[in-house]
Amino acid sequence: MKFRFALLAIAIVCGSSCVVRAQVPSSTPMVKPTVEAPAQTAATEKPRAEVEHSFWDKENAWLFAGVGAARTLDYFSTLNMRRRGRQEILITNDVVDNHAAFATIEAASTGISIGAAYLFHRYGHHSLERWTSIVHIGLATTGSVRNYCLKTAHRAPPTP
Repeated sequence: MKFRFALLAIAIVCGSSCVVRAQVPSSTPMVKPTVEAPAQTAATEKPRAEVEHSFWDKENAWLFAGVGAARTLDYFSTLNMRRRGRQEILITNDVVDNHAAFATIEAASTGISIGAAYLFHRYGHHSLERWTSIVHIGLATTGSVRNYCLKTAHRAPPTP
């Protein structure tokens, strides 16, 4: 039943895309009203170089270092959690127990975070560029604290 509903919804969306268009070229040309901009003094104008920042500026360097530190903390907290008999819930235990593979995953996640921040920087979303690292640091640190707060799993003694 759910599958049929989903299939019907997809068919409706795809079928209506031929009829509904978000941007239809108009037959009459748009005339922009002429508005005179107020005269700006040189003191109020900010040069473009001052508005945009370098990708590898001091703040980003600290944020990327924070992402790397948070992922390192996550690596060690997850290994500690596994040594105490707990089960990993996000990836398989086999991957976590393979230390080289798990370290590679943690390093790759740091690289992906830096890459996402670069894409935001490249397309002018400088606030999102910073928030990518801030959110990543917060989530990785929260997960690490959670791993350290979990109680040790005590196994039942074997019955004779």
